[in-house]
Amino acid sequence: MSRAARAFHIPGIVFLFFAFVLLFLVSISLPYLTAIDFVRVHAQTGGSLGTSTDANAIDELRFGSWASCSYAVNGGRTCLPAGHGYSTKLGDQSGNIITIGPSWTRGLAIHPVCAGVTLIAFGLSLSTHLTLRLCASLVSFLAATLTLIAFAIDIALYAYVKHQMGKLSGAKLDTDTAPAFWMTFVSLILLLLAGTTVCFGRRKDKMDGATSYPMSSTKKSWVGGLFKKN
Repeated sequence: MSRAARAFHIPGIVFLFFAFVLLFLVSISLPYLTAIDFVRVHAQTGGSLGTSTDANAIDELRFGSWASCSYAVNGGRTCLPAGHGYSTKLGDQSGNIITIGPSWTRGLAIHPVCAGVTLIAFGLSLSTHLTLRLCASLVSFLAATLTLIAFAIDIALYAYVKHQMGKLSGAKLDTDTAPAFWMTFVSLILLLLAGTTVCFGRRKDKMDGATSYPMSSTKKSWVGGLFKKN
């Protein structure tokens, strides 16, 4: 691999590695990694809400890949049983009840798929073979496409939770995006950069290889009125 090709290829490997790490952490998320979630609902001063798993007043609710967790005013934490496509019920002091159904959380399971495809792209990018590096670039773009879909699902969940929180007139709530939301976005950018740099590195290496062969030259001399090739 030429030095110019390496200047593109090595950053692509680094981008893929960090994209995989971010997506892997996002895939675990709540309830296993308590600091990584997609959407957080905070109760303002004087406000509170309840959930189906905690009858006591809580001041924060977090939505992860596999469960939602509520944080009580007294500091206790209660999480739903971990599973694919969980449902969360919310209520306020006025007795209003809303539900964040599994149709809005089921799509979060695409994040582990994104992590798996990114890992494949990372493994392929370690090769110096031109064909495998082309595959690494293509798989990187595939991972970016899946991550874009995952990020769209994250946005939809955030928008829906924020909309539903507006129905709880008796509670003073703030709905914000959380670390996993932005980690998915950063992973998308890294995957696009990785696919581009790995592709450029392969192209540069291919062009350098094509121009490294000596060109054959033909000398002609005039012999007896005829051109003779030497």
